[in-house]
This record gives sequence, C-alpha cells and structure tokens, in this order.
Amino acid sequence: MSLAALFFYLFAGVAVASAFMVIASRNPVHSVLFLILTFVNAAGLFILIGAEYLAMLLVVVYVGAVAVLFLFVVMMLDVDFVELRQGFLQYMPVGVLIGLVFLAELVLVFGSWTFGQGVTGAVAAAPSDVTNAVQIGRVLYTDYVYFFQAAAMILLVAMIGAIVLTLRHKPNVKRQSIPVQNARTKKMAMDVVKVPSGKGL
Repeated sequence: MSLAALFFYLFAGVAVASAFMVIASRNPVHSVLFLILTFVNAAGLFILIGAEYLAMLLVVVYVGAVAVLFLFVVMMLDVDFVELRQGFLQYMPVGVLIGLVFLAELVLVFGSWTFGQGVTGAVAAAPSDVTNAVQIGRVLYTDYVYFFQAAAMILLVAMIGAIVLTLRHKPNVKRQSIPVQNARTKKMAMDVVKVPSGKGL
C-alpha cells in the first residue's frame, strides 16, 4: 500500500466517522466540533487529489468562519434543546419520507452514472507549471469578475440583514452615544464640591 493510499483511507475513515458523530452527538457543542473535524479531513482529501485551493477554501471559510460561528451561537444562546425535541416524533414520518426520496435519487444517480467514451482519467484544465489556485484566480477575476462581485454584495446584504434582524435594544442597558460624548464639557463631566473640614460628604 502506498503512502497516498494510506493517507486516503485515514482521512476518509475519520471524515465518515466524524460526520456520523455530527448527527449522533446529543451535545450540540460536540456536534460542531465533530463538524470541524470533518471539514479538516475533507481538506486533507482535497490535498491528496491536488486541489489545494479547495482545501484552503474549506479550512479558511468553513472551519474558520462558519463552524466557529455555529459554535459561538450554540454556546452563547441559551437554547432549551429538551423543549425543541418535544415535537420530534410528530415530524418523523415526514422526515423518513424525505430521507427515502433522497436515497432513491442517490441510487438513481449512481446507478446510471458511467464514464464518457474516451475519458480515462482527469483532464488537466491548466498547464502543469500553473497551480490550480492561480488558474481559478485568473478565471474568477477575468471572466466572472462581475458575478463574483455580485455574490459578494449579496453576502454583504445578507450579513447586514441578519445583524439588523437580531439586534435587540434592551431598555435597562446603557449604550454608547458618540455625539453625547463629544459634546461633554467640564461642567457636565464633574462637580466641584466644597466640603467643610471634618464633616465629609
């Protein structure tokens, strides 16, 4: 067995096991940690096939942002998971039906999938002296630069909308007001009180 095959079985086995633990763990924090482990092992699989850009993207975007955000949301929000699981059984028939439909679709896809005529392996889309990260960057920022910028704007608007929708102003919490702070004078900031000797305040 070659070293590449050994690492493939290692990464694939850990990825499948951690993906199963994501849905099997009762603690949501443990589920998110197993999700991060799944992403890291999937990045290792991408590196083995030479797609280092996808591996870097998976680690930076999903592990560094999405999974950590999920972890912070789960840890910071006081969610009563016992209450959420109370209506689980009434939705189980619908969930089983949807799962069977997805399983049937996967069986149909994999059952009818074949190699094209004359296709014996991967076809290189770029010269051998150019890495796929450089090639993807050239394609994104030349041919698809407007679509790339439009996707960035949509994500920005979605992020601003999520912040606005989840922002709650509590009445008893003091908030910072920049104009009021800039308009403060010495008279507003402190009071000079003459205290008689020996009497105190």
